[in-house]
Amino acid sequence: MADTDLEVKKVVIRKNLDETEARATVEDKKTDPFKSLLSRPKKEEIHVDSFKLYYECSLIISGKYSANYYRKAVHTIDVDSNVHGVELGGGVFPVRSKSGLEKAFVGKKGKNKIDINLEEHVFVEEEDELTFDHHGLEIELPFKIDSKTIENYPDKVLEEHHLTVKKSEMSYDSAIEKLQIHLKKPLESDVRDLKDDFVLHDITEVYIPIFEARLSDPKKKVEIIRIDAVRKKIL
Repeated sequence: MADTDLEVKKVVIRKNLDETEARATVEDKKTDPFKSLLSRPKKEEIHVDSFKLYYECSLIISGKYSANYYRKAVHTIDVDSNVHGVELGGGVFPVRSKSGLEKAFVGKKGKNKIDINLEEHVFVEEEDELTFDHHGLEIELPFKIDSKTIENYPDKVLEEHHLTVKKSEMSYDSAIEKLQIHLKKPLESDVRDLKDDFVLHDITEVYIPIFEARLSDPKKKVEIIRIDAVRKKIL
């Protein structure tokens, strides 16, 4: 399935941290990335080279996998102790030989067991969704997506910040493939007449606001502070 064939939903998560608060957090924590066991630089020694609000894309993908096939199986039935075999579908199935331990416990009057070789017609249906972060790693989003947490006009927000929008590093096709692998359970080794189908439900791009500050010290060492603007948390 080509990426261009898909209808993709776009959701922008509303930030709960404004730029002034974010800059204050960076100013307060800017020496942390440069500290060591023996020393910590002074705040005035650390320079904020850049400070930007990014919108980073995560992907949510959902779908359903269904299959039906035939597989070989053995079903065991109990019969009376005086039954030595059964006929089924033109086949004759003898009783299973009892071990010495079984004979000791159940005696001659115990039930006999018969193993019947047959085929089962199996139907499988699996439905689920997966979420991948900006780099394509599978995650669980740490916040809800509902009318209270998303922007009313996502396209407008993304257009206003188009220079700092980070698209997902994972392609739609790769996300679909990972979902298919997730939904398809390993089949038995001996199956026939497999008929299966995968239906893609939705792909949603979720844009998460992240404040990012690029810092440097007098030795030109560079560090980054990233702040989740939804949870007000340093990443």
